[in-house]
Amino acid sequence: MPPLIEVRDLKFRYEDGTPALNGVDFQLEAGETVALLGANGSGKTTFVMHLNGLLRGEGSVTVCGLAMEKRNIPAIRARIGLVFQDSDSQLFMPTVLEDVAFGPLNRGKSAEEAMAQAKAALKTVGMAAAASRAPYHLSAGEKKRVAIAGILAMDPEILVLDEPTTFLDPPGQRALAELLAHLPQAKILVTHDIPFAQAISNRAVFFQNGTIAAAGSVEDIAIRFGWDFALERTKSNR
Repeated sequence: MPPLIEVRDLKFRYEDGTPALNGVDFQLEAGETVALLGANGSGKTTFVMHLNGLLRGEGSVTVCGLAMEKRNIPAIRARIGLVFQDSDSQLFMPTVLEDVAFGPLNRGKSAEEAMAQAKAALKTVGMAAAASRAPYHLSAGEKKRVAIAGILAMDPEILVLDEPTTFLDPPGQRALAELLAHLPQAKILVTHDIPFAQAISNRAVFFQNGTIAAAGSVEDIAIRFGWDFALERTKSNR
């Protein structure tokens, strides 16, 4: 089978001329979970923003067999679900159920279909009992699950999660790892959290100065480049 995502020689500069990506090659296979590791500013987030057309650079990006071209972007975005670092940026409706149903409704589903998909997604993430609650009453871990449910309700083939363990305590991190490990979608994790990445990732790539400097298991990458970057987020939260 062809890869779900294939990126070749991707380059990007910001408007002020700052280089962000300097020739990135990357593949994501069906069923894989790949961790994107590296220091802040190394190009990880800029890279994933190219996967659904939020940024456009030089080189080629193909998602689920679709070339990243203007005419294909709606279809590509239907296949990739992006879970933001801050769940509050994705939760804005009065109730959890309405929030999760928003995406399917926005894509033309009937109210009945959208609600059915939302309820199924909430059940998948273990949040069915919270359907009538207001999102702002939820804990950080619950908000993260609801944000993921909102993406799952749109039936994507790929999940991209940006720093998914931010704001989560250790029990919340373990619960999220268990949830993600059981979801069938291929996944890309942008993270500094080495133990979390190691728990659920098949492999890792290490971004450095806008390129992928190394690829391998999470443990191999962590050993090769040292554990300091793995502690960066922990230190910043002290």
